[in-house]
Amino acid sequence: MTMRQRATNTHTPRVNVWKLAPGVYEGMYAFQEAAAKELDPVVGELVKIRASQINKCAFCLDMHLTDARKMGESQLRLDLIAAWEETPGLFTERERAALALTEAITLLAEDSVPDEVYERAAEHFDEAELAHLIAQIVAINAWNRFQVTTRAVPASLKNNDGE
Repeated sequence: MTMRQRATNTHTPRVNVWKLAPGVYEGMYAFQEAAAKELDPVVGELVKIRASQINKCAFCLDMHLTDARKMGESQLRLDLIAAWEETPGLFTERERAALALTEAITLLAEDSVPDEVYERAAEHFDEAELAHLIAQIVAINAWNRFQVTTRAVPASLKNNDGE
């Protein structure tokens, strides 16, 4: 078996949760919509991209990088979001606080959510915004877990050896 065959075999899509459990999809979609309501859409996309990078969710990365480009996000920022801490001036302090909170929540088992990370976010977001930011981070982590577990094929790969 070649390396290409192994890679293809290990990434065959699994069960379609959304088709078989439509109420779960409806609930997730409603949660996502509620989380996004009071959140700056640029911050929301950055959070979705960073969590999806950490969780290695190709489906969500493909979707949210596409969405961010449509919103006018620069390719440089998208290219460097994984190294946001090493790019002073590229992301605002507010975005950096959101990205730090995203990493802490996404990697919860490593160090919980440190007080300094939470307090940094609280300095840049009012309480309602912070509540929505936390909800957005939780929502994208849930979406990532569904898509990675079921091996969802990114839209950009469908009909291009991905379906």
